[in-house]
Amino acid sequence: MSALLDDFKNVWTKPNNALMQIIVLNIIVFTVINIIYVTSVIAGEDWLFVLIAKGVFIPAAIGEYLWRPWTLITYFFTHQNPLHILFNMLILYWFGMIVRDYLGNSKVIALYAWGGIVGGILYLICFNTIPYFMKLTPQIGIKGADAAVYAIVVGAATYRPHLQIHMLFFGAIKIVYIAAVVVILSFIGVASYSSDGGMATNLAELGGALLGYIFVRQYEKGRDWSIPIEKVLRSIRNIFRPQSNNRSQSKTYSKASTSKGSSAKAKGSFTSSATPSQDEIDMILDKISAHGYESLTTEEKQILFKASQKK
Repeated sequence: MSALLDDFKNVWTKPNNALMQIIVLNIIVFTVINIIYVTSVIAGEDWLFVLIAKGVFIPAAIGEYLWRPWTLITYFFTHQNPLHILFNMLILYWFGMIVRDYLGNSKVIALYAWGGIVGGILYLICFNTIPYFMKLTPQIGIKGADAAVYAIVVGAATYRPHLQIHMLFFGAIKIVYIAAVVVILSFIGVASYSSDGGMATNLAELGGALLGYIFVRQYEKGRDWSIPIEKVLRSIRNIFRPQSNNRSQSKTYSKASTSKGSSAKAKGSFTSSATPSQDEIDMILDKISAHGYESLTTEEKQILFKASQKK
């Protein structure tokens, strides 16, 4: 048990670990939701689960949503079906690793958040403006990270369409084809009614997929949509962090940065070093983890190449 708790703590203390933090948060919410569900059913108090569900699922009726605006965020961290969360988290991990490696930690968070938000907004618009959907309003609402995950899938495929993933029974497949298949299946599912709101989830998925494509195209043009998300998260962290800690951490970071910089200069880092030091390599790897491989300068890429040639 202690080992499990240590692993859990490491997820939250390890820097640039947003992907695993998102996955663990989804698992925690899934566990809590199902404990409440099982308990309320056994106790014969189904209303308790319905009450909790209404507090985290995003409702279709705009009138209900206005009383629970936070559900635009909570719904894409909420699952109830084991297979639903299993497939979502596996896909999130596979494609989230691609986004993290190429674009950096912050882009994983931004794609996930913007994808879920845009998916939820499209769902609300369709179920409050289009007669076909207005007649099929889900009883409680929708939940699941589908829209957020689709944003990451399409974002990765848009940025690196020719990258291949090896799949069982199919071999190496370009991720752009995988993204195209999941989007087409979601589009087909929009017209397939199910009482649990499956068709509504398909609408949210399409919204997330569209966001993933636009996000990456805007990023390639120099417009970084992850900045607003970073500012919000920084503000939230500062609320729960004592001011004294903020100042001390800021000073520590400043000293550490100066120390690293001095040490790098002293060793001739990023200039003429024929054999890169471990400190230089670690600094570059930290930069990749935080901002992606594309953030490296030509000099830093050459250092990594030299390091890879060392025997």
